[in-house]
Amino acid sequence: MGYKVKKTLKDNKISIIVIIILWIILSIVFVAPVAYSIGKLNATNGGAFNFGEFFTMTFSEISTFSSIGRVFSEGYGGTFGQCLLYFSILFFICAFIGLWKSKPKHQYTDIEHGSSDWSEGGEQYAVLNKHKGIILAQDNYLPVDKRGNVNVLVVGRFWLW
Repeated sequence: MGYKVKKTLKDNKISIIVIIILWIILSIVFVAPVAYSIGKLNATNGGAFNFGEFFTMTFSEISTFSSIGRVFSEGYGGTFGQCLLYFSILFFICAFIGLWKSKPKHQYTDIEHGSSDWSEGGEQYAVLNKHKGIILAQDNYLPVDKRGNVNVLVVGRFWLW
């Protein structure tokens, strides 16, 4: 199970950075205007919430990009904190689901089968040759002057253009 988490984090480094940057941008561009609109409506309407006025105020605040400063200057920091908490929980649940879907299905996901990756440090050259013979893989040849069985089974397609 630990290899799945490690492989997911390794394969999605760029995606995780994009997720964090997107969270920061959306917090400034989206959450701050929503929090400012909620705080302003609660202060002016005495607790009564009007959705039409909320959407009008929110879209006008999104277009001005000045609501992040006004949220804190007019004392709506608590509302901003609550909105940011709810947004962050929803955002990171969605991000976690996306990362969970990208996790490897088993230990051998994305490992090339039939390559010379099965050996490390030249162990294959006890049986194979590095320079001449029947080509098996890059820098791996089956020597033809070897004693014993040199039969080769080729599995794959034969392409004609």
